[in-house]
This record gives sequence, C-alpha cells and structure tokens, in this order.
Amino acid sequence: MEISDRISVIMDDIVTQRVDAIVNAANNSLLGGGGVDGAIHQAAGPELLEECRKLGGCPTGEAKITRGYNLPAKWVIHTVGPVWKGGMCDEDRMLYRAYRSSLELARQYQIRSIAFPGISIGAYGFPIERAADIAVRSVWDFLTEVNTINEVILVCYNQRAFNIYSDALKNVINNIALDQKRSNGSSK
Repeated sequence: MEISDRISVIMDDIVTQRVDAIVNAANNSLLGGGGVDGAIHQAAGPELLEECRKLGGCPTGEAKITRGYNLPAKWVIHTVGPVWKGGMCDEDRMLYRAYRSSLELARQYQIRSIAFPGISIGAYGFPIERAADIAVRSVWDFLTEVNTINEVILVCYNQRAFNIYSDALKNVINNIALDQKRSNGSSK
C-alpha cells in the first residue's frame, strides 16, 4: 500500500473516530483542559482522568497512552505540543516530535489506525500553515519507515483547517513525486 493511501485529511469530530487510537492534544498535566483535550475527557468519561492521574504528566514533545473508555477508539494517545513563542524556541522540532512520539507508541501497541487533531494550533497559538506542514511531514516520514500502521487520519475541526491540512498533504505528495521523477531522470 502506498504511503499516500495511508494518510487522509477529514473534517469531523476527533471523539467520534472509529479507529484503534485517537490522539489527544493534551497539556503537560494530562488532567484535561479546553478544546480537544476537554472534549476527549468529557466523551471518554471520568475513568480517563483517573488513569491520567497515575501517569505523572507528560513533557512537551512526548506521548503517553491510556485506554479509550467510552470513546469508539480503544486507546487515547496523549501528546503535548509546544506553545508558540515566535518560532525561536525549537517549536518546530517539538511539534514534529509530538507526532513522532505518538506514532512510536502506536507501533509499540500494535495500533493499525490512528486519528490526530491539529496539535498546538488552538490555544497554543502555533501558526496553522506551519503546523500542518510539520504534521504531514512527520507522519509521512514515519510511514516511510514503518508499515504496520495502515491508516493515519488528520481530523480537522473546520473548513479552513481542512483546506490547509489537505494542501499540506498534496504538497508533500507532489514533492515526493517530483523527487522520484528527478531521480529516475538522473539515473538514465
């Protein structure tokens, strides 16, 4: 299966995704918050908070896993993206790492399908175009190395986010195709 067939962008609600795992754009405490984090905690039920209390928080760029409880997904992978501080505090690398850490946990737990929200683009203020490029690139890079994950869905909450993430995915696919065309042309 081609990598481009394993990544999709949709406009929907992350808590309704029927996948093995959904990713929570969490804060460092893992004890719930607003936005995606609050919606996931509310939909999963109080057992999620109880399990998160035992995890001892999570550093930025890393991920931890819990059961999904009342969610359609069996697992919730909690990752902490960076707060945007103007781009001079290693935010790009930390965001890339948040996606990568989530995917590494998915591989470890033999998760075949996973849905991501836009990490750090809400209250953390990461510029959405930049975040979308990093999200797609990190997922693409991981899927070139690992073939056990069959489906990665980037779930967008509104039309603007959907358009931006879709464009980011198209750009990566087009750039890969262009690179392949160039390398095939130079090998003749």
